[in-house]
Amino acid sequence: MKEWWVQVGLLGVPLLAVYLHIPPPQPSPPLRSWRASGTFFTYKDRNIFYRDSSGAVGSSDVVILLHGFPTSSYDWSKIWEGLTQRFHRVIALDFLGFGFSDKPRPHRYSIFEQANVVEGLTRHLGLQHHRINLLAHDYGDTVAQELLHRYEHNKTGSILINSLCLSNGGPTLLSVTSGANPRLCRPWLLHNQGFLLSVLQYINQRKKHRDRWVGALVSTSVPLHLIYGPLDPVNPHPEFLQLYRKVLPMSTVSVLDDHISHYPQLEDPMGFLNSYLNFINSF
Repeated sequence: MKEWWVQVGLLGVPLLAVYLHIPPPQPSPPLRSWRASGTFFTYKDRNIFYRDSSGAVGSSDVVILLHGFPTSSYDWSKIWEGLTQRFHRVIALDFLGFGFSDKPRPHRYSIFEQANVVEGLTRHLGLQHHRINLLAHDYGDTVAQELLHRYEHNKTGSILINSLCLSNGGPTLLSVTSGANPRLCRPWLLHNQGFLLSVLQYINQRKKHRDRWVGALVSTSVPLHLIYGPLDPVNPHPEFLQLYRKVLPMSTVSVLDDHISHYPQLEDPMGFLNSYLNFINSF
């Protein structure tokens, strides 16, 4: 009888061949519609997808939405219309390597580069002198913290931040897990394992630059808010919330219903939207 590992190898070769020839999943009709309603700008020869919708008449307020890992700007689709009723412009992008944006490989993905991409988008849209409200989730929380650090330290090209709202994803680096939901992300992971290993370096970056990014939150005078789904396995309740309030006592917090987990803007779009608008209308 052949050694077990030889048998496994003989079986694994054809399975690997089949896997390598599986075509990537095609976008659903809603995703195709999302893409058709957006456009691209170029950042260092890379195509970056974004949406920019004009909304409320008589308002000059602008909000930029920063999505999580490993998804895309489509995460904001369920609250998009509600935001356009409050803001003059609602803008969201797919970070480099995500969604419809280019996915260079090999590439050293970093939070710093993603912050540069957001700054590039504001320049492209002529908003570099306009005060911006940032609404972030998960991976986007960390990008927002880097943007906040640059704003607080008057770095060249930094976005003028009017307010910052974070949501589930270890925004104060109290959690260093990825924040990925395997059930929601399985098709993406199947076809992006190489990219996964590259982009997950942001977890190490969170550890390395914790003082820089937590420090930005602690020292800022920008209005700060957290929207939290308490069933989140990445940021467990009540430990996460207790520590968040201890580290950032100046921040206001909205806690959603007990059954809301890591993607509150998708799981409870109305509760999430109302929480965010209550924050925006409070200052």
